Amino acid sequence: MNTFYDSLQAIHARIAQAKAQVGRNDTVQLCAVSKAQSAEKIRLAFEAGQTIFGENYVQEAIAKQSLLQDCAIEWHFIGPIQSNKTQLIAQHFAWVHSVDRIKIAERLANSRPTGMPPLNVCIQINSSEEATKSGTGVEEMFALAQTITSMPTLKLRGVMAIPAPTPDKTLQHQQFRRVHEAFTMLQQQGYALDTLSIGMSDDFEAAIAEGATIVRIGSAIFGTRQYATLT
Repeated sequence: MNTFYDSLQAIHARIAQAKAQVGRNDTVQLCAVSKAQSAEKIRLAFEAGQTIFGENYVQEAIAKQSLLQDCAIEWHFIGPIQSNKTQLIAQHFAWVHSVDRIKIAERLANSRPTGMPPLNVCIQINSSEEATKSGTGVEEMFALAQTITSMPTLKLRGVMAIPAPTPDKTLQHQQFRRVHEAFTMLQQQGYALDTLSIGMSDDFEAAIAEGATIVRIGSAIFGTRQYATLT
């Protein structure tokens, strides 16, 4: 028996309930965060109906992709981006959620293979202004957005953020609302955005209430991760 059917159905039910509570009838996509999970588990989740998977570690992801070539998976890169990994990311992923500086955008654009569709990109903003967290400041995101849209091998889709974790529901909403405000500011500047990538296992209902179009959920699907040395 595929144990992922029940967990995925439970997540989708919670997504539907969160949308209903705020009167949303649009689509909220589920990105299953599969970092540190085996290819076997990803295959089971795919067979249970999940098609979008998010990875944080490049070499780990590529190894799993090679084992899952027969699965029509849409691979999203959602982790911090090292400059020396941009070529591999540009070659092996359909989406990158974590572009936070012009140098990275340029390297991704230059490395996207000819013949592949443009790489879908989200700008990661550091909404909680944590010194240890990746992401551009709201003030810098306009220059980054302009750079991304000038490159034909990239397609700017929206904004991503990882606010500081908190069990405080009010604070969750406040943090996600700030991200949505940044998203709206870019739209008001004429950028045709459709993606707000916010919300994880412990706070995705609040994220949906504040406009999330993609929620990134790992432990609620796969259970506790077993970490190794990954890059």
